[in-house]
Amino acid sequence: MSHAPTLRIYLDGTMLETSRAGTFNFMNVLRHAVQGAGWHIEFHQTSPEARHLAPRLDGYALYHMEPPTHDRALTFRRAYHYPFWQIEPVPQRWRFHVARSRFDPQGVDPDEARDFADRLRERVLPGRAPRRDGPVLVPLQGHIRRCRSFQTMSPVEMLTLTAATGRPVTATLHPGEHYDAADLQALENLAARHPNLTIGGNTAMLLRDCAFVVTQNSAVAFDGYLLGKPAVLFAQIDFHHIGLNVADLGAERALALAETRQSEFAAYLYWFLQQQSVNASRPDAGERILAQMRRGGWPI
Repeated sequence: MSHAPTLRIYLDGTMLETSRAGTFNFMNVLRHAVQGAGWHIEFHQTSPEARHLAPRLDGYALYHMEPPTHDRALTFRRAYHYPFWQIEPVPQRWRFHVARSRFDPQGVDPDEARDFADRLRERVLPGRAPRRDGPVLVPLQGHIRRCRSFQTMSPVEMLTLTAATGRPVTATLHPGEHYDAADLQALENLAARHPNLTIGGNTAMLLRDCAFVVTQNSAVAFDGYLLGKPAVLFAQIDFHHIGLNVADLGAERALALAETRQSEFAAYLYWFLQQQSVNASRPDAGERILAQMRRGGWPI
């Protein structure tokens, strides 16, 4: 009888299908690393019932972007772009290990970082060179009239302060979020009070030439780093290190500093993705996966 620990990985949709078929590269690397450590691995369909049952089973559980269900469970998610991944004991990005780590640009080779950032930009944001002569871009997320625990104020209040600077501002709506009649009315009222504010537009197209990004914690700001765009952050997030954090600076000062902000964008992207995440395409990916699992408390 085998006493090897069992790792059950709970997935759905295409991710489950490709994992079982062996065509999901990150999961292939993870499976090889875990099995190489002497563990047994199983793939399961995630569901409320499966999550409810998981704590009663022996072994360990891994979820994709779902909260861990017990102290032997971890969660994983993409670190904004393929092939970069993070494995964590909590689902909130602002509580990830990288969020609590110190970024030191002196620990990054500038030439290597520049080449890395250039290649990544060409792959995920191809196109002409960016400019900074466009409006301030505010990519809205959800619950725009609420201030949640990880935010300094509601998104509507954030947009109000941004529009009050007098600069041209464009706020875009998230295609995956639901905005009710009260949300849309709040935005309409705000635009009526501020002629410099436009509601709507193509976020990706606006990002290339915007002056800077103002957001709670949208991934758009992370992509903005690839285009050399400063970010004013009104909420907690894992990529806060080179952002202008309203919780620390106050909204007025953060918005003013964004006008001329220059940051170590390439060094930061290299540090965040290449040094702090798992690059599933690199030879050391398996060991990095095991290291993140150990950091999460697993005896592997």
